Amino acid sequence: MDYRLVAAGAGAAVVVLVVLVLWRRRSSGAAASQRAHENAQQRDAPVDLGETYKFGVTEFADHHSGERVAVGKVEGFVLFTEDVPNSVSEGDVIRATVTSFNRNGTSADAIFESRA
Repeated sequence: MDYRLVAAGAGAAVVVLVVLVLWRRRSSGAAASQRAHENAQQRDAPVDLGETYKFGVTEFADHHSGERVAVGKVEGFVLFTEDVPNSVSEGDVIRATVTSFNRNGTSADAIFESRA
């Protein structure tokens, strides 16, 4: 028996198992994200137009406006905040006033008011 062939076959099997585990983990994450999105579409927004909320900035993105916006969440609800000074960084806590909801009501736009 050629043990090199057996070892090569066993190595290939381990690689296949690792790939399958990683793929399954990624798929379950995508499924969880999809479920969260669907649940968000079914609930009422935890924010109101014209009200000001305090939340942490999780990231910055280019929103539909084409400008840099701060992204954060209030009770899991996403707010895209415009007019945020360049001195604000991820992790900073800010206050922003809700100005509009997106078409599906699953996120909202807001205007920066101040650092919290």
